[in-house]
Amino acid sequence: MSIQLTILGCHSATPRANAYPTAQYLEINNRHFLIDCGEGTQRQMRKYKVGFSKINHIFISHLHGDHFFGLIGLISTFGILNREKDLHIYGPVGIKEITLMQLKLTSSYTKYKIIFHELSSTKSELIFEDDKVTVHTIPLDHRVYTNGYLFTEKPKPRNLHLDNIKMYDEIEVCDYHNLKAGKDFILSSGEIISNTELTIDPPKPKSYAYCSDTKFKPAIVPIISEVDILYHESTFLTDLERLCEKTKHSTAQQAAIIAEKANVGKLILGHYSSRYTNLEEFKKEAQTVFDNVELAEVGKTFDSSLPLKIHN
Repeated sequence: MSIQLTILGCHSATPRANAYPTAQYLEINNRHFLIDCGEGTQRQMRKYKVGFSKINHIFISHLHGDHFFGLIGLISTFGILNREKDLHIYGPVGIKEITLMQLKLTSSYTKYKIIFHELSSTKSELIFEDDKVTVHTIPLDHRVYTNGYLFTEKPKPRNLHLDNIKMYDEIEVCDYHNLKAGKDFILSSGEIISNTELTIDPPKPKSYAYCSDTKFKPAIVPIISEVDILYHESTFLTDLERLCEKTKHSTAQQAAIIAEKANVGKLILGHYSSRYTNLEEFKKEAQTVFDNVELAEVGKTFDSSLPLKIHN
């Protein structure tokens, strides 16, 4: 089990020749999600070989252009490609109205069904669940209503401890399902054999927390506690911390404080202001608080079980 996160865009709103606004592709427990969809996302998906047909769920953090202006283009392309599968879009109230208006005024009606899940709660809530993954919101504090998203694998069945099981002739293959589900075994004598003797803990479920645009908000720490990978915006360094209150963004140091308090495995920084040319300063600043820091970079793939890969 692992998480693969591909950065399709990681810069702030100001257009630049070699900068791309926010978009991420996440694969977790064989599920595929698109997180935010800034302008040009579909081109980045092509470039980094993200299969369009894999995307059935798109999560939009907030209605600022650098996080969703690429959505209508992607929806239109899905239509051109004769998509038939339903497309689920999660985002703030208003995402349905603005999307349908664009489709209507451009006569770009789709043959496939678009299912909108509009969000308005200021408390963390479960918004997606299947047999492998859950997704909860992470309420953030930005200039407009904004959520991050917590993606978590569901626990795997327990692993059988076959050497110990063989010590009991009464345990048969047909009993394995109950053992994997965590049940004890009762011998014909009435003796109870503890499940912990007969099975082994499965690997810890993996988790990824995406914290989009937000001011420093320690209140999110309990929601993202112990996640394997945390992406947290870091628009500024501390030299411009005075701008954080006005713009409701964070510094690299503040992102690191959140990571340290939540005891996460790895911190990824992104959403850099165009004021900065040396992004290594973001990593350096964050590492004064938290050691395991990486910089988001277009084309980077972070794998929770492998060393960092970089696309050419």
